[in-house]
Amino acid sequence: MKQNRSFSILYPGDTAVTYKVLSPTACHDLGLDTLVQSMTSDNSERTLLLDILSHMTADPRVAAYRTEIFSDILRLPKLREQLLGLFDRLEFIRNFGSMHKDSDERVGIWHLLHRTDELSDYIECIETMRTALADTDLHAEGLLAFRSYIDELYDEAGFAEMKADIAELKQKSANIQSVTLGINVNERFEAVSVGLVSVNDKPFKKSGIVSSFADKLSAKDKIQKGSDWNGDMHYQQIEKLHDSAVTDFISGLVGMQTAQSNPFMDAHSRSTLVNVPQGDGVANSTYYLDTILGKMLDSLVKKLRDTLSKYADIAIVNISELIPEFLYYIRFAEFIEAQTAKGYTFCAADLLDDTDCSMQANGFYNLKLALSLASPAELVPNDLIFDTDHSVYLLTGANRGGKTTVTQAVGLLFALAQGGIHVPAEKFAYRPVDCIYTHFPADEDKTMDLGRLGEECKRFKELYAACTRDSLLLLNETFSTTSFEEGYFIARDSVRAMLDKQVRAIYNTHMHKLAAEAPAMNEGRTGAKAASLIVLSEQGKRSFKIAAAAPEGFSYAKDIAEKYGVTYEMLTSAQNSDT
Repeated sequence: MKQNRSFSILYPGDTAVTYKVLSPTACHDLGLDTLVQSMTSDNSERTLLLDILSHMTADPRVAAYRTEIFSDILRLPKLREQLLGLFDRLEFIRNFGSMHKDSDERVGIWHLLHRTDELSDYIECIETMRTALADTDLHAEGLLAFRSYIDELYDEAGFAEMKADIAELKQKSANIQSVTLGINVNERFEAVSVGLVSVNDKPFKKSGIVSSFADKLSAKDKIQKGSDWNGDMHYQQIEKLHDSAVTDFISGLVGMQTAQSNPFMDAHSRSTLVNVPQGDGVANSTYYLDTILGKMLDSLVKKLRDTLSKYADIAIVNISELIPEFLYYIRFAEFIEAQTAKGYTFCAADLLDDTDCSMQANGFYNLKLALSLASPAELVPNDLIFDTDHSVYLLTGANRGGKTTVTQAVGLLFALAQGGIHVPAEKFAYRPVDCIYTHFPADEDKTMDLGRLGEECKRFKELYAACTRDSLLLLNETFSTTSFEEGYFIARDSVRAMLDKQVRAIYNTHMHKLAAEAPAMNEGRTGAKAASLIVLSEQGKRSFKIAAAAPEGFSYAKDIAEKYGVTYEMLTSAQNSDT
């Protein structure tokens, strides 16, 4: 097996791609943090989902790869259920099993025997995964390649042979009922070594070891000449003289009564007898039985260990590393499925190769807003296009009319689409962006040193330096913390710079004069142009619908004044009513 070969269902293996990462501020401005919180209560999963979404590239191959895979995962709930069950088992084996613990040589055959069930479970998981993928109508190139990868892993890892080895090992070990040991002694009748005589398929029945031993000593004709055991097995030395482990083992053998504590025995006699713990303590003897059985099954054990270290460990790591990627798709599929059942609309994103148009969105809405609504009927869907004549939108409209909601919604469309996830729209076609940069109002505690305007200027300069013509730049009431004239001139120069870079952008602002200047800023330009975008009002009421049109000419100050009752009419009418 190609040990260095890994597989990913997020990043195409044959695609050399550079990824940019959304800043935590951008993730928050877009509402991605709120979105993932609504999908799972597991903090580690939330981190995982946000991390994957925040890695962006303008390479369309990555977006297409992910979209195909997610479409299959969403379409196949049975496969999702099967995979989740298998992943739970695999994660348990990985986290709590002994497969990754480098302890085979220390703990011996008994530990290995316990591991056979664990390994059998793992092989069963791989086999079940193979069957599930083989029996499923997959369309995505990535999942078809993953199915082939699993087949290759199974075959090259020798899992079929491993199963046979496990069965053989378990069959042999299951027949072991007792072990006959031989103990060599010196002229003082001191134990000098212990070795394996025979492995038996029946347990010993007689418990009077001491009396039997005495019988052998009293009857000289019962002392066997030579050391062969019926000629069918030779002594195999395990431990040598002066190894304290031999004495520990001898003193720990079961079945003999303690004799060393007898006050009538001299020191010499006491030293020749075996001392055992009371009860069933057999810790030391178990260690030796490990060694003995390890000798008996040495070749089989070695083969199984070699297979584990060479293949199984690699296989477990490779498959386990894919679990988070599958969880990403599965959690989003569960979420989209639940929202669709409530009546919300989603669609798979299509890629555009048109050099002029870079986004066509129909019937889109803000998914973060949708999570707070009681019904899809409360949503107001919109249409929007990015092309040469509409590269930088200057979005104006009534206060609390939905400008920020629209700006955020467009960012969510790109983030989800490039993550492969179906987007909240009737139709969405786009050219991927290399990153999304946001400039939303900063928290007060971040502006103590520079002041609000200074902080805004500093942040915008950094974002402008980072963005490219493949980026998406979203500005929310930028440069609105100073006087209108000062803010206007800074904003006008910033828009002109964005047009030079040909970056896609939405700049929502209360400066209607800035939007009205779009035609003037477009003079002489061919690569990218600014366009006025307004939130429509219907008989003075907010419609939350947007349209590319000239600004209506009213500042949001009128809305603020009406909200707090400080227009001339409202003030004077209130005074008249009081009198």
